[in-house]
Amino acid sequence: MKSPFHPLLEGAYECHVHSAPSIFNRKQTDWELLEDAKKAKMGGIVLKSHESSTVERAFLLNEKETSPKAFGGIVLNQHVGGMNPYAVETALKMGGKVVWFPTLSAGQHQHYFSRKDTKLFNGNPLLSEATVSIEKDGKLLDEVAVILQMIKDYDAVLATGHLSLAEQHKIVRAAKETGIEKIIIQHADMGISKIPLQDQQYFASLGCMIEKCFLACSTDFHDLSTAEMAETIEMIGHESCILVTDYGQPHHEPPVHALSRFIEELMFHGVSEGQIRKMVQENPRSLLGVDKHE
Repeated sequence: MKSPFHPLLEGAYECHVHSAPSIFNRKQTDWELLEDAKKAKMGGIVLKSHESSTVERAFLLNEKETSPKAFGGIVLNQHVGGMNPYAVETALKMGGKVVWFPTLSAGQHQHYFSRKDTKLFNGNPLLSEATVSIEKDGKLLDEVAVILQMIKDYDAVLATGHLSLAEQHKIVRAAKETGIEKIIIQHADMGISKIPLQDQQYFASLGCMIEKCFLACSTDFHDLSTAEMAETIEMIGHESCILVTDYGQPHHEPPVHALSRFIEELMFHGVSEGQIRKMVQENPRSLLGVDKHE
């Protein structure tokens, strides 16, 4: 029986995916997501939750299944206390791999969705009553410096979340000054916090990974076509990109199926097999600190 998944998913990593349990309705539970990843012979998945740590969930998945590998982290929204070094240290000490800066609680996120009629993030108000900022009076908070040092010490990944362009420049600059090597500029093409191409190229020149996110091409956003995304990959350089879906919403296809289709569409528009392999296998392994043979 022919697999429903693209062969390049074998050994691939999905670094931005949502599943249940969650305060949002999700397409699949963690177990169902992992089962799809297993059928596709993937290397691993990174669970993201806007409202809580996913480290404990990843631990339990890995107790049940040794492959694919599940990874967790923490998003610095109001739900975990915002810029809370205690929550970050707990997540990292327990094996967390990614620290995402604010999403629901970012001022940029709240401004964007307050003006948009969408199936996404329909809360009151936007499921976060406060804005979590990285700065005060133009200066980064002391807690941010502590968190950045923790990310460096644990060799974790910093992901920019839904911060504004200006905030992303500030946090990346501070992260590089701290010595952090693993930085993801999240869904750079998506309207929530769209990063101009020249800024994407600049971040790539600093060693950041630029997230090429299928959700930006979806009916939720229509920010660009996969053909246009293929062009941005060529202009930035596939060596500095990772492919993710950001899927998990109930009105979309399951995430692993979406990643398979994303690969197919990009290849149709001229992205080579070797470039795809770099973006879904090699670059994520480097970020997550995974040996090629694991």
